[in-house]
Amino acid sequence: MFRRRRLRITQFPCHGHIDGPIVIIGFGSIGRGTLPLIERHFEYDAKKVYVIEPELSDHTFLAQRGIHHVETAITRANYREVLAGIFERGKGFCVNLSVDTSSLDIMIFCREMGVLYIDTVVEPWAGFYFETENNAARTNYALRQAVRDEKAHNPGGTTAVSCCGANPGMVSWFVKEALMTLARDTGRSDPQPTTREGWASLMMSLGVKGIHIAERDTQKSTRHKKMGTFVNTWSVEGFISEGFQPAELGWGTHETWFPENAHHHAKGCKAAIWIERPGAITRVHTWCPTPGPQFGFLVTHNEAISISDYYTIGDGAAPLYRPTCHYAYHPCDDAVLSLHETFGSGKLQARYHILDENEITDGIDELGVLLYGHEKNALWFGSRLSIEETRYLAPFQNATGLQVSSAVLAGMVWALENPQAGIVETDEMDHARCLEVQRRYLGPVEAHYTDWTPLTDRWSQFAEDIDESDPWQFRNVLAS
Repeated sequence: MFRRRRLRITQFPCHGHIDGPIVIIGFGSIGRGTLPLIERHFEYDAKKVYVIEPELSDHTFLAQRGIHHVETAITRANYREVLAGIFERGKGFCVNLSVDTSSLDIMIFCREMGVLYIDTVVEPWAGFYFETENNAARTNYALRQAVRDEKAHNPGGTTAVSCCGANPGMVSWFVKEALMTLARDTGRSDPQPTTREGWASLMMSLGVKGIHIAERDTQKSTRHKKMGTFVNTWSVEGFISEGFQPAELGWGTHETWFPENAHHHAKGCKAAIWIERPGAITRVHTWCPTPGPQFGFLVTHNEAISISDYYTIGDGAAPLYRPTCHYAYHPCDDAVLSLHETFGSGKLQARYHILDENEITDGIDELGVLLYGHEKNALWFGSRLSIEETRYLAPFQNATGLQVSSAVLAGMVWALENPQAGIVETDEMDHARCLEVQRRYLGPVEAHYTDWTPLTDRWSQFAEDIDESDPWQFRNVLAS
């Protein structure tokens, strides 16, 4: 429980000057939470801040702060015209926090203009998630690969940070912190690697078989969820979209079993597989410090692919080493019930509601990385941010939102300090610098070892298709 005195922080470090317009695309819960962090930590021309958002509910809020409200939806047909009417060539920062807008197309345009860019997900244009019939084409693997192909075809140039939220984003920085923690705690004195190859070699030498992005959200309100309303602590549209995509995961070299309903990808880095089943109803066994063992949903996320790809040693199709990596997400209880109702009825809920900082009574968002299979079995490293501390640290967001918005802040700082880095993912950034910026907003950041494995305390009364020779096989992680 958070016990710090309720004194508001009034002094904040300035992390740089943004020359030109700042454009925030989308003003949902994350956009609303990111804005005060931008105001706190950057110098800029206050007359050149724009929010592009078709909803009118925040118009008064923005007007009172002197922020231009562009009341339109960014579409395939208008994005170049709208953005060209705001940005000055070679100046400004585009902060894309929207849904149903192509991250890749907007990123390409910003780089053509010489405008810095950041987003939290590789988002497609409206219709992609539910109208694309080919499941392989609907994966995050396919979306990510399109960005990686653009990076390969147009290297260098103006910095565009791809997928820099809590996860994907912050968790990639946690992986590196966890590796250095594990190295120290196993008696090693390895210097911190400075290259991708060095990090991959360290992970392999430590014996890490895989990584869960293990999260438990216990935030709740006294208001009971109503049937027909999808409740969440962050973007409902975003959660539904990724939940309806196929479950997918980075596929490690230690795996000896392959799911019957899974598929490899024919092109690209070959670091991941996808399963012929929605991620939001695909359960896995995982572990977080507060609940201990728990079920999580194997919801697709960019970091499951990028982390496995980043730590691959050897050829992508037949590597010497690669860790398994996937999300293992237990959202807030109201969101779990919302998922049950949505998939049980076969239709989307009529109403969406995000629990905000004013109605949440208690709870934390416990988000970290569980590195497993090494000599100390498993290490969870992450943020355990409570709603109480969130209210103290920053306005307009719950704990989930602050973990995301503070990662956006860190990514913006890194981009300003590295303005000609080209297209980058968070795995490729200076994790120490990013966490230096972000850490003040994360609450307790802790390391926890556990002797739990996916075979611990399984119900022996029921026959399961498990592999007792290696507890950390995905065969054992996947819930039957």
